[in-house]
Amino acid sequence: MNTFDLTVIATLFGAVALFLLTAFLRHRRRLHYIDTYDWPPGLLKRLRTHHASLTSAEIDRIGLGLKQFFRAYLKGGRRHVAMPSQAADDLWHEFILYTKAYETFCKNAFGTFLHHTPAAALAPRHKRNNEGLRRVWWQACREEGIDPRTPTALPLLFALDGDLKIPGGYRYVPDCKSLRHGGTAGTQCGAGFSDSSIDGGTDGLGDSGGDGGDGGGCGGD
Repeated sequence: MNTFDLTVIATLFGAVALFLLTAFLRHRRRLHYIDTYDWPPGLLKRLRTHHASLTSAEIDRIGLGLKQFFRAYLKGGRRHVAMPSQAADDLWHEFILYTKAYETFCKNAFGTFLHHTPAAALAPRHKRNNEGLRRVWWQACREEGIDPRTPTALPLLFALDGDLKIPGGYRYVPDCKSLRHGGTAGTQCGAGFSDSSIDGGTDGLGDSGGDGGDGGGCGGD
């Protein structure tokens, strides 16, 4: 191998290393932006119109849950996600009404616009939503050190509606055994996200991709 060939190889390796480093730093920067983002003035107050009985601390907790959802979207490669919490979905919807603030947030956090998707539950006939829910479940569990396949606890976003007793919210328990022994109707188990019998697959469970993904930002239609 001559000097020219070695130079070309070294240049290619350098370019790849630079690309990977740039992507890594951009990903870290976007995560930091989400974590430290200050909600627009009045946003959390608007959420109180939906949930007047909640305390300020509980409203703040919903804000943390929505940020966990945003991180899951970024960490999942900006692939399709679905919202598992009615409370966080209410806040997300109010946030979008702050049009310019939300547009700026999406640009800095994701590099693209994240469209709103209503809150959803696992359902045999809604594979697209199931994929999105599994993706959020996987990332939220990993973030909190929970085994997403055999969980012993719920990540914040999936615990919110039950903990705060949100009317019409989505309830989850970690273990399916409790549902087989007189569990509450409509409650889902976290372990069910890895159950392929629900829709014939487990799309969205276990994938990642930094903040690369498809780049289309279609978090839902």
